[in-house]
Amino acid sequence: MASTVSFSPTNVQMLQGRSGRGHSAFGSCFAVPRAGPRLRSTAVRVSSEQEAAAAVRAPSGRTIEECEADAVAGKFPAPPPLVRPKAPEGTPEIRPLDMTKRPRRNRKSPALRAAFQETSISPANFVLPLFIHEGEDDAPIGAMPGCYRLGWRHGLLDEVYKARDVGVNSFVLFPKVPDALKTPTGDEAYNDNGLVPRTIRLLKDKFPDIVIYTDVALDPYSSDGHDGIVREDGVIMNDETVYQLCKQAVSQARAGADVVSPSDMMDGRVGALRAALDAEGFHDVSIMSYTAKYASSFYGPFREALDSNPRFGDKKT
Repeated sequence: MASTVSFSPTNVQMLQGRSGRGHSAFGSCFAVPRAGPRLRSTAVRVSSEQEAAAAVRAPSGRTIEECEADAVAGKFPAPPPLVRPKAPEGTPEIRPLDMTKRPRRNRKSPALRAAFQETSISPANFVLPLFIHEGEDDAPIGAMPGCYRLGWRHGLLDEVYKARDVGVNSFVLFPKVPDALKTPTGDEAYNDNGLVPRTIRLLKDKFPDIVIYTDVALDPYSSDGHDGIVREDGVIMNDETVYQLCKQAVSQARAGADVVSPSDMMDGRVGALRAALDAEGFHDVSIMSYTAKYASSFYGPFREALDSNPRFGDKKT
């Protein structure tokens, strides 16, 4: 048991201690004494389990027991002198800048930077892509060695289990739709019993607390391989495509999606999706919009995984 001794020092602002296995290292870590009301304080002596720590010394070089004894007696050392480090020879002597905001003070030590940093990346910040298909078993993706289109019976659930073990709880679904279900208008995109809605329901049943993102675009469902409905002259029809995308997003939300992610790049689709979701009561479903995309060859393996390469032209428009 730890024993306590009461004392009543005067003119003491406060006692500051350095944590040390359950005891306070009083010593030269005292605050600067100042005039003020008489305070009633209590010093806690280390317990028998902590006797081995008695030899630990405070920054002043004195033992913890010596520091505690001074605290009980009301003896407080003078604050150490403020020593200004020497600047290199030739440094100009100037008046300090007249400013009260100096952000560097919050970056002066690793502990402060960790406390005040705006961004801290952890596994919980990542979203794991899951390529899915209608089959029960996993199928390798030729252009992405080591990656698979996951079957719903084994691979899909196993992948989510493994990700959750390392702290990843967010997933985005990318489907490979059978050619027989693809049409020029991508109607399969909003089939409530399609591959994506069924996968969402399966995952939410097994893992209710995970966050599911969905891809909103017509290219996996289009027989033309484009992100929108293609007119006979090769022009992508913007507004008609947005109408289809709204139905797709609502279908995904109805299945349990937490975030819909339009990657189609149609004009006005984000506002239209928000209005469509709200009209159906899905006010809590978020939208993660793609603000910029590039006509890059790096999309090649991804499009092979989804079998969504354009049948003609490119996707630069």
